[in-house]
Order: sequence, then structure tokens, then C-alpha cells
Amino acid sequence: MLGLMQNQPLLISGLIEHAERHHGDGEIVSRRVEGDIHRYQWRDVARRARQVANALDGMQLLFSDRVATLAWNGYRHLELYFGVSGSGRVLHTINPRLHPDQIAWIANHAEDRVLCFDMSFLPLVQAVHAKCPTIKQYVALCDGDKLPRDTGIPNLVAYEEWIAGQPASYHWPSFDENSASSMCYTSGTTGHPKAALYSHRSTTLHAYAAALPDVMGLSARDAVLPVVPMFHVNAWGIPYSAALTGCKLVFPGGAMDGKSIYELIEAEQVTYAAGVPTVWQMLLGHMKPGGLRFSSLQRTVIGGSACPPAMIDAFREEYGVEVLHAWGMTEMSPLGTLCTLKNKHRTMAPEEQMKIRMKQGRAIYGVDMKIVGDKGEELPWDGKTFGDLYVKGPWVVREYFKGEGGDPLVKDAHGVGWFPTGDVATIDADGYMQITDRSKDVIKSGGEWISSIDIENIAMAHPAIQMAACVGMRHPKWDERPIVAVVKKPGAQVTREELLKFYEGKIAKWQVPDDVVFVESIPLGATGKMLKTRLREQLKDYKLPSA
Repeated sequence: MLGLMQNQPLLISGLIEHAERHHGDGEIVSRRVEGDIHRYQWRDVARRARQVANALDGMQLLFSDRVATLAWNGYRHLELYFGVSGSGRVLHTINPRLHPDQIAWIANHAEDRVLCFDMSFLPLVQAVHAKCPTIKQYVALCDGDKLPRDTGIPNLVAYEEWIAGQPASYHWPSFDENSASSMCYTSGTTGHPKAALYSHRSTTLHAYAAALPDVMGLSARDAVLPVVPMFHVNAWGIPYSAALTGCKLVFPGGAMDGKSIYELIEAEQVTYAAGVPTVWQMLLGHMKPGGLRFSSLQRTVIGGSACPPAMIDAFREEYGVEVLHAWGMTEMSPLGTLCTLKNKHRTMAPEEQMKIRMKQGRAIYGVDMKIVGDKGEELPWDGKTFGDLYVKGPWVVREYFKGEGGDPLVKDAHGVGWFPTGDVATIDADGYMQITDRSKDVIKSGGEWISSIDIENIAMAHPAIQMAACVGMRHPKWDERPIVAVVKKPGAQVTREELLKFYEGKIAKWQVPDDVVFVESIPLGATGKMLKTRLREQLKDYKLPSA
């Protein structure tokens, strides 16, 4: 017997229709690449998204054709999110921080037909367009009078002229909710990147889940600043959850420095922000010297890489902002876990609560996870046993676009496929997961595992340290020993001996790094993550003192 409910597919067009109909006057604020502030409402997003859809129809783009973007967080990018996917095409957000050759490879692999870009990326498009034969139309996200005449880019049109003559009415098509909606390529630190191809169903379910109280907890009462880029796993799905809930959206454009972010938070009375630790380091670095405070910010989601406890403390103790530690992956749309306390934790001492907040959190409904040992056996949830982290769920990839990399899933005894994340983690009895390392970064010394994240977090807690990265070095007796590479804060002083002494009493003696290496900077990837492979290359001539 089947249920007698209406069969309405979960489509991205449904999100923007809901936003227009039920909170059309909700505000969208964008700092444009031109430098000024643009304001309009959800009903305007919906109207202009329909014009985008009509423009794509006019180009006779086929169902599932790819439309690429090279753009910061802004209102025009938001319109493409809904106009492209809603009309049945696939939105392909490209990371502009990648090397031009890699961008060209990605555009060709995706077989993009259209490329929409912010004017700040005009030189990048000029460098790659001749290498991208599948792209037939280039759209500069600007007004007509801001488009230079002699760009050398064929079939280039200004966005405002592209949609200006299009009708504001459009009947969003209905189709299978499992159809592709958007795609995002992995960082590709080794070999060519691979593409996660999201569906309308997976994106809509992810938007629902992200808005839950124990996840991002978005509501119509929030003013949300997604500092995480819209080209980084669809800004963690925030634009879709924002349409669902009706919150105010505040877009920072390309101004990601601490001063610009702080001023935008204060000017727009932002209550909620989301970004990676490196962005918040810049923000806190700007605020502290001037004694600045927040007048509205209440919560921030920090993900992308492990958040140092010192940063959680700074936000909570100095500025009264709750930090929500999150974890996910491109292959997971991206949310997998988020750390909020349970009712039984409310009466705990602050230091005990802090031990929980440092973890990446509990699985969101829709995601299941487990840790497995070397032989594929499931390991206990005791908060101590390390294992490879596997996940499954309706917004977790089944395979990569074009079958790149083969079948990534590992079947369990019941034939159920699990995605191996490449992370090493523990899970405690309450279901709180904690990443201890990437499987490729774990340090094994004398048969025992050492968490590089623990070593980095302790170094980051030192008042003189701005950034830290721990890597393992070959040792003739212990196989590997950890060292920590650190960047000092401007004007700060600390010696090797002082920093090593700082570890005393915080971890076991055998886990204390063998050495401290002072560096000018730590290499970062296109999404702000530390590139330890590149750091190891820089330290290839380094010799351990104890070796």
C-alpha cells in the first residue's frame, strides 16, 4: 500500500518560489566588486532568476548543460544559483584561486557551455578562454557600461544586458528530483580534481537539514554573512537554506580582510557568520589591537579545517560569540557533523563543555558514520579508539562525475556502500566525532599514533603563534617523529625552547614534537586548508635533531 500524499518533486526552483511567496521582502545585501553596497529583496532574486532562465532558454541550452561561474559572493551569483538549476541546467562553480591551467582543465572536463565571471577575474578569463573550446558564451557580471571594449574574449556580454530584455515571467519546469543541479570539483591536491555532482533532491534535503536547530539553526530572525565562498561547496549550502528560512543574507564580495568583514558585520547587524579558520584569524587579528567589539554577532560556524581551541575561547570568552564547530566535505554537499551540546551537558563545568566543543560534533540526520580498523572492522564508539571515518547518506556522493577514480564506495557485510572520507577520527558514546588527522597526515611513532591536530592546537594557543602545522619526519628508531612549523604573530617573540616547554603537561611526553621550525608562511590551498604536502617539500632537506 502506498501513501496518498501529493507527489511533488524536491526542486531548487521550489526554494526560490517559496522565498518569493512567503518572505519576498527579506533583504539581500552585497558588497559589489565595484566597491559599493547593493540592496534588494528575495522577490527581486526570484524575478531576475527567471530572467536568467529565459536567457538560457534563448541560447537553446539543453537540459543538464553546464553553466560555470568564477565569482565572489554576491547577488548576481545568487541569481545564477536559482536561474541555472531551476531551469534544468547544472550550475558549475569554479574556484578562481586555482591555477589557470587547472581552471581550463576543469572547464573542459565539465564541458561548460557558458561562463559567468566577476570583473575582478577578467585577467583570469583572458588567460584561459582560448583553452576552453566548449564555452560558447561569456557573461561578465556587471552593468553594460562597465564592460571594456577590447577584452579579446569572444561572445562576451554584460550580465545586465544579457538579462535586461528577458521576460520576468517563467514557468519553472518539473522534472525528476534526482536530476543534477550543480557540481563542484574537489581541491585536487594530488592529480586532477574530481567533480561531485549534486542533485535537486540532495541539495533540498541538505538545505532542510542545515537549518535544523542543532545544525546551523538558521531562521527568519537572522542576518547571515556567508564568508565561505559560493564557489566552495555552494557556500556550505547557506544560499539554499536562506531561501528556505527567509533570513537576511549579507554578501562580502571579494573583500575578505579582517577590517572589511568586521565593518560589514557591524553595518548590517549580522547575527550569524560562517567561514574557515584562516578568515576568522584575520578578523580577530583586526579586532584585538583596536579593542573592537561585536554589537550583533551571536554565532559563527567554523569549518573547512579543525578550529583551534584558542579561537573558540577567543570568540566565546572575549566577544560572547558561540562557535559551532562543523565538519564536512565536497563529497558531502558538504555538511556531515556540527557540534552543539546536548541537554545533559548544560550543567557541566565550562572546561568539560570545552572538551566537547573542540570536537567536530554529532552526525546530522541524513548522514550516518562509522570508524573502521585496518581490516575493515567497525570500531567502538569510546572516544579513544582511532579509525578511518566512513559516511553514507542521501547527500553523499555515490560516484564522481564521468566515473573518475572508479567506484569510491566500500561495501559492508550487508552490501551497503560507505564513502571513505580519508579522515582518521574517534567517536564517543554520545556520538560526537573528532577528527584526529587526515589518513595521509597521521604520524606513527614507535607503533603509536600521534595526532598532528592536537600538536597544532597547542601551538596555536601560545600567544606568540599565528599559525602552526605539524608534520612527521623520518626517524631511524621511531619510524616517524613530529615537528611543528610555526608562523609568529607580527612583532611577537618566542624561542624554540619556550614553545617546546609550552607543551609540558598538555600531552604525553612522547607526543611532544622533537623540534620547532620557524617559517615565514605555511602554504595554503585554494580553499584555505594547509597544504602539508607542499610544506614537506619545503622541508625536504630538514634533519631531525634526535636523528
